[in-house]
Amino acid sequence: MDQIATRPSFGPPPESEYIYENWEILARQWYPVARQDEVSAKPFAAVLLDIPLVLLRNSAGILIARNACPHRGVPLSMGQLVQDELVCAYHGLAFNAAGQCVRIPSQPSYKGSAKLGLKTFPAIEHLGLIWTCLLPEGEPVLPDMPEWNDPAYETILPPWLDIAGAPGRQLEGFIDVAHFAFVHDKAFADPENTVVPAYETNVTETGLHTDYYSDISNYPKALQHLAPPDFRWLRAFTIYKPYCAKLTVHFPGEQRYHILNCASPVSTRKTRLFVPIARNFDTLGSVESVLAFNAQIFAEDAAMVETQRPITLDPRVSEEEHFAADRTSVTYRRVLKQMGLTQA
Repeated sequence: MDQIATRPSFGPPPESEYIYENWEILARQWYPVARQDEVSAKPFAAVLLDIPLVLLRNSAGILIARNACPHRGVPLSMGQLVQDELVCAYHGLAFNAAGQCVRIPSQPSYKGSAKLGLKTFPAIEHLGLIWTCLLPEGEPVLPDMPEWNDPAYETILPPWLDIAGAPGRQLEGFIDVAHFAFVHDKAFADPENTVVPAYETNVTETGLHTDYYSDISNYPKALQHLAPPDFRWLRAFTIYKPYCAKLTVHFPGEQRYHILNCASPVSTRKTRLFVPIARNFDTLGSVESVLAFNAQIFAEDAAMVETQRPITLDPRVSEEEHFAADRTSVTYRRVLKQMGLTQA
């Protein structure tokens, strides 16, 4: 059957990099599209699954809508908020807090029409981010990070990072434990310590969980003397399908470092990465030091993700081979396949 004929009433444009089956499955999930501090009375532009979005704060809270005026398609992010109304920059059409067109300056007698209403989406503020869903159904499912609201923890929200790679590839790289010695040898890993001890991975309701123990320090190179000799590091990974994973690093004592890897799919070839962090110690130094260390790690990972081929994961079949250290990523692909994804 012709793909265009089966396209839902709302979806990506025909030139989208997403095929129909994948887009509809992924569009039912929730993703972050902006930091809370980026969304104000000034319209903010974002893209999710090839759908351009505009976000702004008004009297009703946060408005998220398709970033195109229904009159002539000009991005509404070029407009402005005037007396709580989003005004298009092209012909001045005004939209209220609910996305309804309430005024056409060139037609003073205009009484309103559903045809000129904006396609809007739900908004949830969570972990310092704005989350939305293009095809919402049922209760929202968001990643859990209770430490974010725990007064014992300091929270850090780095700038988002755009990666020219697929979200599934990025997430798989985040949970990979065999690349440390080769990719992160300048940041924290030992290029001579390449062995990955055996570990177990379990499928969960949200995705999967892995507890990985090793002697690879998570301190930056300059601080690795702080760990006791023969200390065993626990890195606990929890995946929230399809593209979010939480890593909890158990430092010496009761020190914990939690980092959430949220790979928001702009398209199959572009990922916007959001990384909320919570820590209950400051041994790693100032917030600026944490931001710099975090930026170094993700830049090193991005250099790999952006060159991988094929560009996307195919959870059904793959010419790629696997070995024991890939247990978590192999399980992750199985979870994606169970979702019905053909590319990720």
